[in-house]
Amino acid sequence: MQRALYGPEGFFTSANDGPADHFRTSVHASPLFAGALLRLIEAVDAALGRPRVLQVVDVGAGRGELLATLRARSAGTDLAGRLQFTGVEVAPRPPGLPADVGWQRNVPGEVVGVLLATEWLDNVPLDVAEVDPAGRIRRVLVDPADGSETLGGDIDAADRLWLARWWPGAAPGDRAEIGWPRDVAWADAVSSVRRGCALTVDYGHLRDARPPLGTLTGFRGGRQVLPVPDGSCDVTAHVAVDAVAVSVGQPYRMITQREALQALGVDGARPALDLARSDPAGYLRALSMAGAAAELTDPGGLGAHWWLLHEVGIDLRGSI
Repeated sequence: MQRALYGPEGFFTSANDGPADHFRTSVHASPLFAGALLRLIEAVDAALGRPRVLQVVDVGAGRGELLATLRARSAGTDLAGRLQFTGVEVAPRPPGLPADVGWQRNVPGEVVGVLLATEWLDNVPLDVAEVDPAGRIRRVLVDPADGSETLGGDIDAADRLWLARWWPGAAPGDRAEIGWPRDVAWADAVSSVRRGCALTVDYGHLRDARPPLGTLTGFRGGRQVLPVPDGSCDVTAHVAVDAVAVSVGQPYRMITQREALQALGVDGARPALDLARSDPAGYLRALSMAGAAAELTDPGGLGAHWWLLHEVGIDLRGSI
C-alpha cells in the first residue's frame, strides 16, 4: 500500500493526474465546504487574538484545491494579508498554485493557527488481518500484479495490542484493519500545533461498530474498483476515528460532518418560493447552493464523515 500510493510511480506521486479525477471529496463537491472551514479559521483567529500571521496547513493537500479556494474566499476579509497557507504533500507542487502558497513534504513545526487533514488518514497505509478457521489472526498478503490474496503469518505483538483494544471480538473469517499507523500519523501532525486547532475530516467507524469484513477498497476514474496495489488506483480504508482521537493525548470533540457544517451555517435549506417570483436568477443560484449543501450534509454520504477537532491553547466552544 505504501509503494502503491507513495512510491516513485504511486497513485498520489504520479504527475499524470490528480485525485479529483478518480474520487469525489467534500473539497471537490462544493466551495461551501471551504466556506465553512473559513468560518472555523475566523473563530480560531479571534480566539488567538488576531495574530500578525495565522498559519493554515493542509496535510494531504492533493493538488492544492482547498488552499486555493480558502485563499480566494479570504480576500477582502480581516484575514487577508495575515494568512500563511502551506500544503503538505508528497506529490510535486501543482502548476498554477499561487506563489504565496507554500508546498512541502513534511508538516511544519511550531504551527500557530489551523492544521487541516481532509480525507488524508484513510490513505495512511496499514496492514489488514484475517482470522483463519483455527482462530489465528494472520496478515493478508496481496499480489500487486492482480490483487489476488493469500494469508501470511501471524501478526506481531504491536498489532495484537492495538486490535485487542480497538478491534476486539473478530471471529473466523472476519477481517480487521490495523489502524495504529493512522494513530501515530495524526498524533505526530497534531504535535506540531503550538496554539490553535487541528481538524481531521474522514469517513470512519467506532469500536462498537467495526465492519466485520473491513473496508479496504480502490477507486479509479470515479468508480469503486478492486484495490490492486499497482499504483493505478486509490487504495483506501475507513478510519478507526475513536482510536485516532485518543492517540493525541489531548481533549477532543468528534461529531459528524452534517452536525459540523450545520453549526457553521451550511444547512441545505431550499430557498423560499417567493424568491422565484421576485428574483428568478437569484432563486436558481440559491437552489443550486442548497443542492450542494444537501450533498455535503447527506447523512448517507458526505454528511456521515467524522470531524475530529483538537483545540490547543484555545476554546472554540460556541463556534462549532
